[in-house]
Amino acid sequence: MKMTLRWFGSKYDTVTLRQIRQIPGCVGVISTLYGTKPGEVWSREAIRTMKEEIEAEGLELSGIESVNIHDDIKIGLPTREQYIANYIETLENLGKEGIDLVCYNFMPVFDWTRSDLAKERPDGSTVLSYDQELVDKIDPAKMFEEMDANSGGFILPGWEPDRLARVKELFEMYKEVDEEKLFQNLVYFLKAIMPTCEKYGIKMAIHMDDPAWSVFGLPRIVNNKENIQRILDAVPVMNNGLTLCTGSLGSSPHNDIPDMIRSFKGRIHFGHVRNVIHLAPGKFDEAAHLSSDGSLDMFEIMKAFYDIGMTGPIRPDHGRMIWGEKAMPGYGLYDRALGATYLNGLWEAIEKSAKK
Repeated sequence: MKMTLRWFGSKYDTVTLRQIRQIPGCVGVISTLYGTKPGEVWSREAIRTMKEEIEAEGLELSGIESVNIHDDIKIGLPTREQYIANYIETLENLGKEGIDLVCYNFMPVFDWTRSDLAKERPDGSTVLSYDQELVDKIDPAKMFEEMDANSGGFILPGWEPDRLARVKELFEMYKEVDEEKLFQNLVYFLKAIMPTCEKYGIKMAIHMDDPAWSVFGLPRIVNNKENIQRILDAVPVMNNGLTLCTGSLGSSPHNDIPDMIRSFKGRIHFGHVRNVIHLAPGKFDEAAHLSSDGSLDMFEIMKAFYDIGMTGPIRPDHGRMIWGEKAMPGYGLYDRALGATYLNGLWEAIEKSAKK
């Protein structure tokens, strides 16, 4: 297991590489060319510049999160062929620069969804929160306005203004896309890119849907054990794998996360580890990584990763906003640093106990 932290780049992130380097046991970052649009080709020069900047601070570029997928691919429009060709060119450029992990998602219109980006807790910290009753009262066309107004001035990943300015158009475009069609479009995309992935040893790691159920009637296909296994079986090569996100899966109490980790052994290329607390059906808050602060057993989750021989990167996912920090919601330094240290402590204890 390699402990990493997500980093959006010096132009977008309040957290610096030097600060990340000072987190005990953190060896790398998961980064991206944050200013690029879905469908654009990433140049080899831009990739190399990003990699060199990270390595100059004594860290490794452990993977990319994300090379975003154009909506035409998800919808299955004829224009998807050009966007798939562009994606393959980006993968080739990443492969030539020695980058072998790409996290991505296949969620329509919205990536992750929350009803509150700064819900205050009794201790004064704030967290991302989801309440289906509140979401049901929001006009989908105005969801971006709601998120943007509470983002603290930051561009949220998956909520880029240029794309979501077309939100009404996107909803109309996805009108005929049900779960089966979305699944088939994903399989089409994966089969098209797999030869390139195999050539360069690139592991494609699909991220779970967040939350793990339909929002605004949009289809969800990466949200439970059965659906995820179907994706792995449809394209049965190692390069087609997972970003196992405990928070996304954990939004549904029905998902047994340690069981899922063990069941997907060999196909989990990347881990997002965070805690959530279930408040009611369709209602949850994100929490500190400590098991007792939420509803997930982080010891059992980390033990499951250990038991499958996880060697790829893991990162603490969204953190609380604590100690007066001003940062992108969920992506401050302090609580994620605490999370990384806590997860490393669990890993050390599990590893040493297994060797007794």
